[in-house]
Amino acid sequence: MEVARIIFVAVACVAVWFRIWEPFESVSVIGLAGAIAGIFPILKEAFEAVLERRMTMELSMTIAIGAALAIGEFFTGLVIILFVLIAEVLEKMTVGRGRRAIKDLLDFLPRAADVRVGDMVVVKPGSRIPVDGEVVSGNSFVDQSAITGESLPVEKARGAHVYAGTINQSGALDVRATRIGRDTAFGKIIDAVEAAEKTRAAIQKTADKLAGYLVYFALSCAALTFIITRDLRSTISVIIVAGACGIAAGTPLAILGGIGRAARAGAIIKGGRYLEILSRVDTVVLDKTGTLTYGNPEVAGVHTAAGITIDDVIGTAAIAEKRSEHPVAQAVLRKAAEASLSVMDPDHFSYAPGKGLICSAAGEEIVVGNRTLFEERRIDVNGFGTNGIHASEILVARDGRLLGVLEIADRLRPEAIQAVAELRRLGLRVILLTGDSESIARAVAKELRIDELEAGLLPEQKVERVQALIREGRTVVMVGDGINDAPALMHANVGVAMGSGTDVARESAQIMLIGNDLLKLVETLRIARRCHRIIMTNFAGTLLVDGVGVALAAFGLLNPLFAAFIHVSSELAFILNSARLLPTSRPQW
Repeated sequence: MEVARIIFVAVACVAVWFRIWEPFESVSVIGLAGAIAGIFPILKEAFEAVLERRMTMELSMTIAIGAALAIGEFFTGLVIILFVLIAEVLEKMTVGRGRRAIKDLLDFLPRAADVRVGDMVVVKPGSRIPVDGEVVSGNSFVDQSAITGESLPVEKARGAHVYAGTINQSGALDVRATRIGRDTAFGKIIDAVEAAEKTRAAIQKTADKLAGYLVYFALSCAALTFIITRDLRSTISVIIVAGACGIAAGTPLAILGGIGRAARAGAIIKGGRYLEILSRVDTVVLDKTGTLTYGNPEVAGVHTAAGITIDDVIGTAAIAEKRSEHPVAQAVLRKAAEASLSVMDPDHFSYAPGKGLICSAAGEEIVVGNRTLFEERRIDVNGFGTNGIHASEILVARDGRLLGVLEIADRLRPEAIQAVAELRRLGLRVILLTGDSESIARAVAKELRIDELEAGLLPEQKVERVQALIREGRTVVMVGDGINDAPALMHANVGVAMGSGTDVARESAQIMLIGNDLLKLVETLRIARRCHRIIMTNFAGTLLVDGVGVALAAFGLLNPLFAAFIHVSSELAFILNSARLLPTSRPQW
């Protein structure tokens, strides 16, 4: 429809310019018909602005076009309408490309799956898994990089968990559905991106206000020009030349492009305001376990008290850890399985965040955790410890007696060293906050070349450190993956959750990494900064063009046609500048 209007108005322009129908004295009729056909969408938006009591560029252009037609400048009015229509079509095409970049994520979900929770689904080799679920039978390798960021396919057998949107590669799998549609892990990613598209950053509100002020400025300058010069053509040129659409449309387009590009780079940003805050970040706070390390610890050693066997320590710890989802619990349970130990279920179970576990079995209390918890429970640990520098210690007690200590070791992620180096290269202050021991924290910090660290912190102490940094005037990003990181993630200016982290951490954070690669955070920070630079360039460019253009038009150095050309070309230049952020390739993950 818009294209048809453009063609009609263009024909009317040609007819008026060349006086094709002049012998029939119908040039004015043709020009008026072209103007009415073309001005309708502009007039519609101007009318809506009046009802909403907003000053918009469509309203000012309507005034300018009406003035041009009133003094018989049909060709001028038609050309202005033509330029505005072309600009609107190109703007819609550009913004549409940005929205398609977001909607392309939906291609990773299966087209149709009539399934309910609890149903069995047969997934053939090469098919995309339609649900989150548990493998009941079959054996295969699954490409789940879209969810976890893992570069290699993961073997799936009975009892393994699979995600919607991932690809079954080799064998057939029978999967029992546990989550479907928007409740799946990938569905939540889509929800987060769509919600982010609808949120407005503070800078967008600034852009809208500035656009309104520029319109008032243009109308005021036009009124002053007419009062001083009494030149209606110069007055019309002043109204026409000032354009704010470049920032009014370019700013949300840049935000949209930034969110889409970040999503394709492997980071889901839950709102434009967080992208804006990210561009101003000067401090990055990192958790250790699961963030800088694999979060897949192993039992590296067992130290026993007098008269206690290694199996006694491992078996007792396994009882307490059986109901825990913490990575340390999985390490203890694996060690118990290797020793072929039978592990009973605890009668009662409680979790002390940042300290450990308390449960009961066979009428005896079992305590598994750090020294702080043991001090609170008044269990004597004096004179007993480990010599592990790179391992954390888990104390195990039963019925008030210390049985021994487990050494838990975790491996550093290879990309963590490069990521921290890149963060420092961006001029960011990097701080390590961990609940682990001082010796382990210092060993990790030394390897990563992190100068600032605090160890042995409880969840509430992490929150206090983050709040203290914010009170200092720092803009803080907190990166974590566990339940104990969730409070700090919520109190930071921006919380970033690792993709394999707990549901609580992912819900608490404003940005979620797809997978566990910290380099994705580095790339997202670069995208945020680039987005901010583009928006600021558009702001400065618009003010410069409008200021110079209004001055030239007021002094009669711009006719209405050239003013319209400057208005439209500058607007398109700023919109296309924002469009540079739009992703052009398939997601990296």
